[in-house]
Amino acid sequence: MNLWFNTEKGEVICRECGLVIEDKLVDFDQEWREFDAEAAARKRRTGAPMSYTQFDQGLGTDVGRKGDLYSLGVKDKNKFFRLRKWQQRISTAIERNLKLALAELKRVSSYLKLPRSVEEEASRVYTLAVQKGLVRGRSMESVVAGALYAACRRHDVPRTLDELSEASGIEKKEIGRTYRFITRELGIKILPSNPADYIARFASALNLTAETQSKSVEIIESAQEIELTSGRGPTGIAAAALYVAALINNEKRTQREVADVAGVTEVTIRNRYKELLSELDLEKEIKKTKKKAEKIAA
Repeated sequence: MNLWFNTEKGEVICRECGLVIEDKLVDFDQEWREFDAEAAARKRRTGAPMSYTQFDQGLGTDVGRKGDLYSLGVKDKNKFFRLRKWQQRISTAIERNLKLALAELKRVSSYLKLPRSVEEEASRVYTLAVQKGLVRGRSMESVVAGALYAACRRHDVPRTLDELSEASGIEKKEIGRTYRFITRELGIKILPSNPADYIARFASALNLTAETQSKSVEIIESAQEIELTSGRGPTGIAAAALYVAALINNEKRTQREVADVAGVTEVTIRNRYKELLSELDLEKEIKKTKKKAEKIAA
């Protein structure tokens, strides 16, 4: 028989038919009961989970706490400071780098209001980059921004290079260059951005209705079916689709307003707008909207 031991459930299972031969070989549940947070903290024997957002992944210890100073004498205070100083001196170059870099990463992540999962992924990518020596010859801030952009792309959190440049103070080209270098050297595979991911944010900033958002997503999906989006920037496609959808639903926004929100130029929106109109035959819908608006005005 082809047997398999499921460690999570403590069962011996036949791979061929799925029959459970034995079960509950190991009980992985806790042996106590807890009724509130205080009881849980008192009875549990483990600390916080591992996290790449901390330079030691949350597994390190510090010599005392600053609050302990009030209960120490003069000699003990001197000893306390001496031990703390030696602990800092014996730390490795990688640990010192991670201390500074992860603090900067948290600052940029907070500025961009990124979810915890993206911050954790970015910290992991940066830690791997430091361990492989990819940070040498590059500024710490640019590698942090590149790691954050890679994490945003992997978790489908739409953030543009312009936004990262504003938050980190690093030029857009430098962030893009570092991002490509990191992903190539670490073997991180990232799929192309979907323009539809940007629609909700842009529409919210432009105060557009849900109908306009849905229409813009439909336009993007139609454009993707005929491969009109390939080789073009996702933010430009999203901005142009929103502009067209707003015209169809009689929610007029200027190209300048849409360009400012999307972080692209008016020329880009104008070019993508013309392509969408000609390839998807959307001029008829815009003309119908204009006629309806004229009748209502009359």
